[in-house]
Amino acid sequence: MTRTPAQQLAALAAKAARTGLPDELRTDMAGRVVDLIGNSLAALGEEPARIVSTVVRAWGGAAHSTAIGMRARVPAPSAALVNGTLAHSLDFDDTHLPSVLHPSAAVIPAALAVAEEVGARGSALLDAAIVGVEVTCRLGLAGYDPVAGNSVFFDRGQHATSICGAVGAAVAAGMLRGLDEEGLTSAIGIACSMGSGVIEANRTGGTVKRVHCGWAAHSGVVAADLARHGLTGPPTVLEGRFGFLRAFCGDRADVSRLTEGLGDHWETPGVFFKPYPCNHFTHAGIDAALRLRAEGVDPRRIVALTLGVPAPVVHTIGEPYEEKVRPESGYHSAFSGPFTVASALLGGGGLGVFHEDFTDKAAADPARLALAAKCRVVADPRCSALFPLRFPAVLTAELADGTRRTVEALTNRGGPDNPLSRDELTAKFMLNSTISTSREKAERVAESAWALRTAPRVDALVDSLAAALL
Repeated sequence: MTRTPAQQLAALAAKAARTGLPDELRTDMAGRVVDLIGNSLAALGEEPARIVSTVVRAWGGAAHSTAIGMRARVPAPSAALVNGTLAHSLDFDDTHLPSVLHPSAAVIPAALAVAEEVGARGSALLDAAIVGVEVTCRLGLAGYDPVAGNSVFFDRGQHATSICGAVGAAVAAGMLRGLDEEGLTSAIGIACSMGSGVIEANRTGGTVKRVHCGWAAHSGVVAADLARHGLTGPPTVLEGRFGFLRAFCGDRADVSRLTEGLGDHWETPGVFFKPYPCNHFTHAGIDAALRLRAEGVDPRRIVALTLGVPAPVVHTIGEPYEEKVRPESGYHSAFSGPFTVASALLGGGGLGVFHEDFTDKAAADPARLALAAKCRVVADPRCSALFPLRFPAVLTAELADGTRRTVEALTNRGGPDNPLSRDELTAKFMLNSTISTSREKAERVAESAWALRTAPRVDALVDSLAAALL
C-alpha cells in the first residue's frame, strides 16, 4: 500500500531517530540553536515574554524543563511556549525561502524542552530539530504558489510559521519521546488540528504575533504527548479532502513538495540566518543603505530615496505609507522599509543595525523620521524576478546637487550564497545574550550549544542557560 505524505514524513523521522543524521546537518543545526538562544536572551525584557511567563507560572505543574528567564523548571509544553515566544519576539529568527516562514523558532523550543525532560543526547536533540525544521519547510513549500510568486498562506492572511511550525514541532517532540512511525504519523495528524495564526498584526499593530511560535512549540509538544498516550490522527491529514493543505491553501497547494527528494535533499541547511533584528524583507535595503554610507553618502544631502523591492513585499514593508514612515512603536519600525533604511544611513549598531535601532525611542527620533519620510517603497522588476528565492533590493539616493547613487543588494547576507560564518553567528549571539547576562556566562552557553553534537546529554546546555540568569 502506498504511504501517505504524513506516513512518509513519519518514516523519515523514525529512521533519523534510529540511525542518526550526517554530521554536517548536525553542525548546521547547532548553529541554529546558538542563534535561537541568543535571540531569546535578548528578548527577555519584552512585554509578551513577561505576559507568557506570568501565565505559565500561574499554571504550575511538573518541574521538567527550563523556560528561559524563569528560576523554576516547568512542564515541557510550558517551557516550549515561553521559549518559542522569546525566540520570535524580536523577529531575529531564521527564515526559509521561498515559503517565507521561520522554522527554528517553533521547532527548537519544542525539541529542547522535551530533550531536557527525557535526558536526551545532544545529537538526538539536533536530529529531532533537523527533521522538525524539514517538515515545517516542506509544508511551507507545499503552500507556495510559483505563479503568484508568493505564499498562499500569506495571501490568505495566515501565519505559515505558526501553522506549519506546530507540525514540525510535533515531529521533533515525538522523535525525542521515542514514538514509532505510527505514533509519529498520529502526532502529525493531531498537530494539524492545532496550528493557527493570522498575520494582521504585521499591518496594523498588536503583539500577538510574538506568541505565535511559542504556541506552535507548545502545540507540538502536546500533540506528541497525546499521540504517545494513544490519541490518533488521520493518515491522510495533509492531502485529504478535508486535510491540512486544502483547508489552509485550497486548490493552490502542491502536495508533491511534501515528499519530493525526501531524505536525499534537505531544506534545513538553506534556511537563512538573520543578521539584523527586523523583518527579513527589509534586510537587503539595510545592506544597500550601509553600502551607501560606507561609500561616503551624507544623509544630510539626501533629498529623496527610492527603495525597489519585489512586488509582493511592498505591502509588508511599504504600506500603509503613513504608518511605515511614522511607525507607532519600535516593534512596528522593524517592519518598515523607509525606517530601516533611514536607521542604516544614520548610524546603526551591532552588526549594522541592532536592537537599539528598534526601540520606541528610536522610532520617535526626528532625524530618522525625517529621512524615512523621503523614502518611497516601489516594486522593482529585477527584484520581483528573484523573489522569493531571495529578498533583494535596489536603493537609489537623490542628492542635493542633483546626482543619483544606486546600490543593488541582490544576494542576502545569511543565506547559502552569502553565509554567516561560525564567528559571525557567535558574535551575533554575544551581542544578543549580553543584554541579559555577563560575557563570561554567555560564552559558556555558546560553547555548550556548539558542543551539542558530542554531548552525552543536553544538561550542560540547559544548566549553563539557567546559570546565565542567576
